[in-house]
Amino acid sequence: MPRLFAGFEIPPDLVERLALFRAGLPGARWIDPENYHLTLRFIGDVDGHVAHEIDTALAEIRPRAPVAVTFEGFDVFGGERPHALIVRAKLTRELADLQGEIERRLRKAGLAPEKRKFVPHVTLARLRGVEPLLAADYIARQGRFPDLRFEAGHISLFSARDITGGGPYLVEAAYPFAGMALAANR
Repeated sequence: MPRLFAGFEIPPDLVERLALFRAGLPGARWIDPENYHLTLRFIGDVDGHVAHEIDTALAEIRPRAPVAVTFEGFDVFGGERPHALIVRAKLTRELADLQGEIERRLRKAGLAPEKRKFVPHVTLARLRGVEPLLAADYIARQGRFPDLRFEAGHISLFSARDITGGGPYLVEAAYPFAGMALAANR
């Protein structure tokens, strides 16, 4: 079974705008724009039975209004050894509540707790051998971050090939909020 994770798909108009930042940072391995997403919960490699439990758990997420996502600006993961260039999203109460519900339901389905702190973001590039000052300079040169936001009306269950990050990612199923109709591959 491929690696799984739950998250939000990024709307095509925002994908186009984010893709404009794909240059000017030596050592960056840029993520293909069609693989941009916001991860709500990494799941990992699972067998078919566990995948079914995950599908059931996500399908039971309680109805809610669409979740507003507002991107705040660039950042890096890794501190003194940057390994990812990201666009950070504002952690709102609605987003935190949804992520918390996903975490609780997946634990109830038998998954181990997520150890990493939830930081909502879209990864733009993987970094290897990039000095912190070079990454900081890239961020500073971008200037004022544009007003980028969207409303997520569903959670997607993504699969990924077993490679080092960056895709390709496939949407295996989608779980709409508040009874919104959405085609899913379930």
